[in-house]
Amino acid sequence: MMMVLRRLLRKRWVLGVVFGLSLIYFLTSTLKQEERTIRDRTLLQVRDPDHRIPWKVRFNLGNSSRQMTQCRNSIQGKSLLTDELGYVCERKDLLVNGCCNVNAPNSRQHICKSCLANGCCSIYEYCVSCCLQPDKQLLLERFLNRAAEGFQNLFTAVEDHFELCLAKCRTSSQSVQHENTYRNPQAKFCYGESPPELLPV
Repeated sequence: MMMVLRRLLRKRWVLGVVFGLSLIYFLTSTLKQEERTIRDRTLLQVRDPDHRIPWKVRFNLGNSSRQMTQCRNSIQGKSLLTDELGYVCERKDLLVNGCCNVNAPNSRQHICKSCLANGCCSIYEYCVSCCLQPDKQLLLERFLNRAAEGFQNLFTAVEDHFELCLAKCRTSSQSVQHENTYRNPQAKFCYGESPPELLPV
């Protein structure tokens, strides 16, 4: 069997067929990759500079003391959480419906503790709570309308004010310098338009 295979591979026409099939495979793979690249690039381009991105964000400007049957919250905090009404509470004060217990002594709504004037905070949960203040709507809408092309796919997936604040407060490439150090390690969670101020080393 091995002798037959060796003889077959020595024939030029067999090598030509193998080479031809390999070349066809390479060309089709390259063309498909180029099509994907062009399609992705087209998705990121804004066709008209005056065209506004159709953001789906709905801002909650109503009375936030209304009763909710279920709340979403920031989930990730080890000791603190922020619910979608803007309350920050300790994990032990979280109700079974996901909302903070507003009667708990440490629960506060729209608290900007640890946040600087530029909208950068040292604690993620306070960043989200401060971002949820109704008066931040204009700032956030301005950000959404001017969002860099690279962020469009991320922020178009946002459904409402709470999700926008969760996404905006997470650290991003704007929070770091040289890809490995925070611009300001004390205030790295930002909802504002500007990146954190660069602290001297």
